[in-house]
Amino acid sequence: MVMKPTFSKENIKEIEKVLGVAAKEEHNYFKFMLDNSEERRWLSLEIYPDIQIGTEVGNLVSVYASNAHLQLHFCVGYVVSEMLNEVTFITEENGRLCGLIVEKGAGCSLYANVDRKILSGDFTTLGPEVMLSGIALSLSEDLIDND
Repeated sequence: MVMKPTFSKENIKEIEKVLGVAAKEEHNYFKFMLDNSEERRWLSLEIYPDIQIGTEVGNLVSVYASNAHLQLHFCVGYVVSEMLNEVTFITEENGRLCGLIVEKGAGCSLYANVDRKILSGDFTTLGPEVMLSGIALSLSEDLIDND
């Protein structure tokens, strides 16, 4: 998998631009507070670059919302979409992807254990419940080594 190896300050600036908020740099992480008062949604996005996770070191992405707490361990890359106003954080293991999508409007989606083969397949052959994850994560396809 070829992806951005960590979250540098330049990477954080790129994410800030798409989400439309400045990150607050804390001791060992970056925090974004997204508020959509019109739709009565808010969330906190926290990016922990290169932290200890069990016996390994990796990137951790956490989202806290009014009724959910989501985490993506060992995040190995991300894709920003200015057109969609969202950032997709990705991890992959054994041909399975997990994607955590954070929207500028304080929305969030999680797709877990998605077979990477469906990203480049014919979406019309998939049921709608499967198609959604393939379309949502297809932006990350360029980041993935096709070995």
